[in-house]
Amino acid sequence: MDIWNLLFEIVILLGGALLVGGVFSRFGQSPLVGYLLAGMMLGGPGSFHVVQSEENIETIAELGVSMLLFSLGLEFSLTRLTELGARTLLAGIIQVVLTTLVAAGAAFVVGLMVAEAVAVGAMVSLSSTAIVLRVLMERAELDTGHGRNCLGVLLVQDMAVVPLAVLMTLLAGGGTWQEVATNVSRILGLAAGLVLTLYLLLNKIAVYALGTLTLERNRELTVLLSVVTGLGAAFAAHAAGISPALGAFVAGMFLGSSPFATQIRADISSLRVVLLTLFFGAAGMVADPSWILDNLAMVLLIAALLTVGKSVIVWGIFQALGNPPAVAAATGVCLAQIGEFAFVLASVGFRSGVISEHTHVLLVSVAIVSLLGSPFLVPIAPWLGIRLAALRGSGASPATAKATVPDAPDVVIIGFGPAGQVAAQAFADRPQRVLIMDLNREGVRKAQELGFQGHVGDMTQLDVLEHARVAAAKAVVITIPHHRSALTILEHVRRLAPGAHCVVRSRYQRHTNKFFMAGAHEVFGDEEQLGNSLGIHLKEWLNSQQPKSREESP
Repeated sequence: MDIWNLLFEIVILLGGALLVGGVFSRFGQSPLVGYLLAGMMLGGPGSFHVVQSEENIETIAELGVSMLLFSLGLEFSLTRLTELGARTLLAGIIQVVLTTLVAAGAAFVVGLMVAEAVAVGAMVSLSSTAIVLRVLMERAELDTGHGRNCLGVLLVQDMAVVPLAVLMTLLAGGGTWQEVATNVSRILGLAAGLVLTLYLLLNKIAVYALGTLTLERNRELTVLLSVVTGLGAAFAAHAAGISPALGAFVAGMFLGSSPFATQIRADISSLRVVLLTLFFGAAGMVADPSWILDNLAMVLLIAALLTVGKSVIVWGIFQALGNPPAVAAATGVCLAQIGEFAFVLASVGFRSGVISEHTHVLLVSVAIVSLLGSPFLVPIAPWLGIRLAALRGSGASPATAKATVPDAPDVVIIGFGPAGQVAAQAFADRPQRVLIMDLNREGVRKAQELGFQGHVGDMTQLDVLEHARVAAAKAVVITIPHHRSALTILEHVRRLAPGAHCVVRSRYQRHTNKFFMAGAHEVFGDEEQLGNSLGIHLKEWLNSQQPKSREESP
């Protein structure tokens, strides 16, 4: 097909996603579901066939999956994983394993072969990170008890995508136990070699090569680093005969531990939106609207059973780990849907012959119906949690079970020049609760040597502040000398953390009122401080001169 026709159809798909997603957003629903419906209507079986190059767009979407997993890996530094806590990580692992086993058992009972039943179980074990976290963030419920639980389980599920994709490949291989063991050993050996290579390239060579650069002068290099790393790792994994998603995910994890991680997460956020839209649109084109309508009763029944089943499993896990019944029930309701990465596993399983065409169409249809219901279920999860807990004699509200995100900063100091360093001295006794943000890597390195947390990034970008978890801060100190940049940062901070105490440095007195109008609680001007210092010095000098003058007088 001509490249221009392909680009035209991509534009049509993105435009349709924009239109339908905008309608969903206008009514307070997640636009991601609209992207799915746009793909169903524009391309694939039973659609209007406006988009006809489904295979080419699916290839682009597969590339998008690798880049999405790369950006997902950026969120998974080892530090962040340990921050979740052993209990939450354990709950996520148990949920994936238990849901897979229960769903596989049910699929086997209804007549599927063992390999296909296990594949089905793996697909339905995942929930929707994109939809659940988006709704929780919009409702400011991410730091509640059930929001904290959802975050931990979703992170574990996203990590499980890669091994589950490898599992699909192993199920397709078949053969004796010896052949399976050989295949597993080969995959593990290649994966270990890839991980070691990426570690050396990203944690040693890349950091050394870019270590002397500052983001203020060389922002384009970090963007190129992220794109080359993600695509290069995906290609290396493909060339080695293992999942490209594995290579992209591992590369993202290593880069997520680098000094440039915060800025890179923000820089690729726009690219991630486009890839996510193409991914959901391409996933929608797999479904057949006419088939769903013809088998609507069966699809709705299976979707309802899966929703109830996953809710009960998650509820039981968190209650067994000591959560209040209302919090556990609300967590189960939030995670009851089938996630977007189920489409990835379904595609892998279908292409490798693990699942049949009928099973593939049925699972995709059920997943879409499940995702359609998620934007309605997640907002009412706390209310449902209270009602369900009341049936068991407990009315504790999930909203009262606050759990601040671990290690989120209490104080954020933006800019670590002389003014920022003086401000940081006030927190020398508790540096682990203070985050220093600066464009200059040397300033951040100095802050980390003093025991503070440190992020390199352009704080005038809202995404950078979001990834640094400024929303959880109790106080924000802005010491940037450029007043327009400081004003932009202050506006972002007031949007993310409306309850935070904001202190701003103003280089010139004439800008003070602008900062107060933008929401600053205190403004310290360089001119005022300089004038006060000069006044104090001159008074001291005059006082020192007065006795001498009297002695010299006749």
